[in-house]
Amino acid sequence: MWPWHDDGGRVSPLKLCVLIALAVPAALVVWRYQTHALGAEPLNRAIHDIGNWTLKLIFLALAVTPARRILDWPQLLMLRRMVGVAAFAYVAVHLGLYAADQALDLGKIVGEIALRFYLTIGFVALVILAALAATSTDGMARRLGARPWRRLHRLVYLAALLAVVHFFIQTKAALDEPWVMAGLFGWLMLYRGLAWRRGSDRRVPLWTIALLAPAAAALTALGEASYFWIKLGVDPTRVLAANLGLDVGLRPAAVVLAITLALSAAGALRAAARRHLGSPQPARSAAT
Repeated sequence: MWPWHDDGGRVSPLKLCVLIALAVPAALVVWRYQTHALGAEPLNRAIHDIGNWTLKLIFLALAVTPARRILDWPQLLMLRRMVGVAAFAYVAVHLGLYAADQALDLGKIVGEIALRFYLTIGFVALVILAALAATSTDGMARRLGARPWRRLHRLVYLAALLAVVHFFIQTKAALDEPWVMAGLFGWLMLYRGLAWRRGSDRRVPLWTIALLAPAAAALTALGEASYFWIKLGVDPTRVLAANLGLDVGLRPAAVVLAITLALSAAGALRAAARRHLGSPQPARSAAT
């Protein structure tokens, strides 16, 4: 079947739209490169942009399961494989652009990956994503068996963590976006832990999921404060205070809180709408 087909072999408008959306970031990078809009070092900028989108796609693939539960939208599950394979395609392009930036010097590329820690962990994440993409088909799932296949695909959590660390180390100046990614990763792991304790994510009530938002935001703020304290000696209370106000703009903790609360709010609104539509309409009197 083609990627835009559902399990019955029919064209799925949802999968088709998502497939087009997955190609848009790469197309924009190509367009900006062709129009000289990537700055003084366009290839280096393209490497970073594609790598950034790789991390976002990994997170989107991980978010499919909680979004399915929160929005009560089972059809979202058929997107998980597509988004995961797209993440591997992006990281492969990321590596290819890096190789081009190194003039395709294989010895230099291998040496850099072996000697630079952030490149090493990035490459390990790529290998994991390659293994997951290669075994993502139904045929490979049957060959491996259900339990070994699930164990293998749990490595996506490790790949996500390594990608976040890689993002942190290679980011030279502004660390706001890496901290947002770290906070979202924390929320995803808190959700997985809660679902594991309940035995199934279907047993996790929406109000409990909503409480994960401030928890993830608090962890983000504490992590950022600890980082600046250890790295630069900044008083952690100053960083925590900055996260509680808007004097210095939106801090990563606030962004994490907004994103995760918005997902919970969308789930609550969808549940309320379903209850309203499913409630019986009041009977009309004969006089009307």
